[in-house]
Amino acid sequence: MQFLKRLCNFAVHNSVHIDTHYIMKSEITFDRFIRWAGAILLVIAVLFLVNYLAGVLLPFALAWLFAYLLYPTVCFVQHRLRVRVRALAILVTLIGVVVLFGGILYFIIPPMIEQFEKLGEILVRWIHQRTHTDNISLAISSWLEAHQQEVEKFFRSDDFSNALKAAMPRVFSLVGHTASIIMSIVASMITLLYMVFILLDYEVLTANWIRIFPKQNRPFWHELMNDVERELNNYIRGQSLVALCMGIMFCIGFTLMDFPMAIGLGILIGIMDLVPYLHTFALIPTAFLAMLKAADTGQSFWLVFGLAFGLFCLVQLITETIVIPKIMGKAMGLNPAILLLSLSVWGALLGFIGLIIALPLTTLIIAYWQRYVTKEKNIIT
Repeated sequence: MQFLKRLCNFAVHNSVHIDTHYIMKSEITFDRFIRWAGAILLVIAVLFLVNYLAGVLLPFALAWLFAYLLYPTVCFVQHRLRVRVRALAILVTLIGVVVLFGGILYFIIPPMIEQFEKLGEILVRWIHQRTHTDNISLAISSWLEAHQQEVEKFFRSDDFSNALKAAMPRVFSLVGHTASIIMSIVASMITLLYMVFILLDYEVLTANWIRIFPKQNRPFWHELMNDVERELNNYIRGQSLVALCMGIMFCIGFTLMDFPMAIGLGILIGIMDLVPYLHTFALIPTAFLAMLKAADTGQSFWLVFGLAFGLFCLVQLITETIVIPKIMGKAMGLNPAILLLSLSVWGALLGFIGLIIALPLTTLIIAYWQRYVTKEKNIIT
């Protein structure tokens, strides 16, 4: 009997202990659920707010990006060139940037004007061959006199009325686009002002931004932002080298092909490649220049454009298989196989935008995973 009594007391005591532990565990789990739900709702609210204020926040974000890119140059001017006043250092930097882009445009705009002049000469030559006259205005007047009845009939027809009705919305759309361009210019000026003000107090802003977070969360955000800054620096440095290599290859290739505006077009493609894969849009001016060369030399347009397109394919192949794995892999600490896989995955998920953000986003995810999940500091490649 004494043994049974002790056994019952033991069972009751342990039952109470188990129930109490279960209740406490349930309370902790529920509290954690509430905190996670609140964090998710806060993130969603922030995303909605950012989306609502996108028009206002975009100039500020661009200004911060430009300030981030120009800050090393401003420091160089201020400390190495001994321009002690920060405002004067910023002014000197902006003047240097304007001069640099002016020099780049010098290799692009005058050759482009020359090609348009050649286009005018080709059109005049074609009109002369068709009309046997060098006076274009006289040829147009003669044609209008010879086809006066057909022209009047066309203007009185329903087809012209319908075409005019269809064109009016496009005219208003053009006016709307003009207003958008004006607003874009205004936004650019606002972005420039933002950038100047950010550069004036860059050190203070970068040192104190973390104070928007509670003290217990600051170490996490500080380490994460350090990772972001490091990987962004590596990405910008690596992508700039890739764009430089691509621009040099196109300059050499177009020069060997005796392609119109060879150096200017190569520089333009190199600048466009600062945003990955944006250089593919350079096929449009390439086709135009191929048409001019074909009309000027009498060669087949498809032969000229085919050679230029083949150069695009060759440079792209060299860039994807040699340049990007070597330069970006070394700059960002990733294996070339992981680089190609990240481009494929993010391109399939997000399209063109995915190709742009694939490399920095992949590196950031790996850095976050190995710092906060596997508790490793260095990225293993």
